[in-house]
Amino acid sequence: MRKKKVLSFGELLLRISPAPKEQTDKQSMLVYVGGAEANVATALAGWDVPVKYFTVLPDNFMSKHMLHYLEYKGIYTSSILLQGDRVGLYYLERGADLKGQMVYDRDRSAFSELTTGTVDWDRVLHDVSWFNFSAITPALNQNLVDVCKEALDAASQKGITISVDLNYRSRLWKYGKQPIDVMTELVPYCDVIMGNIWSANTLLGIPVDEHIHDKKTKQAYLDHSKFTSEEIIKRYPKCHTVANTFRFDGAANHLLYYTSLFTEGKQFNSAEFTTKGVVDRSGSGDCFMAGLIYGLYNQHAPQDIIEYATAAAFGKLQEFGDATGQDELTVSKVVESV
Repeated sequence: MRKKKVLSFGELLLRISPAPKEQTDKQSMLVYVGGAEANVATALAGWDVPVKYFTVLPDNFMSKHMLHYLEYKGIYTSSILLQGDRVGLYYLERGADLKGQMVYDRDRSAFSELTTGTVDWDRVLHDVSWFNFSAITPALNQNLVDVCKEALDAASQKGITISVDLNYRSRLWKYGKQPIDVMTELVPYCDVIMGNIWSANTLLGIPVDEHIHDKKTKQAYLDHSKFTSEEIIKRYPKCHTVANTFRFDGAANHLLYYTSLFTEGKQFNSAEFTTKGVVDRSGSGDCFMAGLIYGLYNQHAPQDIIEYATAAAFGKLQEFGDATGQDELTVSKVVESV
């Protein structure tokens, strides 16, 4: 029997980044197909999870190239709407330290102009068992908040599992709404929530210990993630699984990464990963989200789920571009190496 699909919903973007110094004699800029939800879909397709993507693109030659890219990656594109005038862009400084080095150019994009009543959700969702979105979409404008509600309501009525990534992008919340007012209306639909203790505070109002960094212990962060997870499940009873990630920068480009998963009333913690060199941080969190969906979709054991998702996210740090190219064997080897 054919497996039902995971649907990833969000804006498909083009990322423009300066080329590495060793390539500047050939070209000064590199272009990647990106966007958080597309990165999730790309990873899942590479791990043999049937996945399709829903977005809006203008009906022009550039969109056709982007659709061909998704199809080449194994992503179903038949639900994508072709309307509007432009593709959303973002400009990102390439490299390990990306803090503050991003510019969005998404105003008046085809996706940002999507409104309720436009999408035939029965058609889009007819072969879907999982719906994934992120806090990036409702950060764009009120119309997209309403579209999210419309989609979530349709998915809920069909009994579809719903997941959300609480990725907070302060540069995007510019239309007069506070993130907490918006996300607390959308998260009640969700079965699976991924983020960290700080995004849960900003987007959902879950209390965070302002002095947590002073404790300087891994156990303190893990204890806080358990508290955050329990609070989320208490406030949003439809949610049964919460994941929290921790990524810390040290001196000389040293990076520390570990995560936790709370489900079935228990917390499961990943192994700890460290590296002294990062190629590209973009898309690492999306890769973790994909790993989480991958494990839950395939009904893996909780400890296996968190180890795989964490290893996939860590591996993405050593890849250029937005989306991972790691296959299941590659990720499994990373898991076995720690």
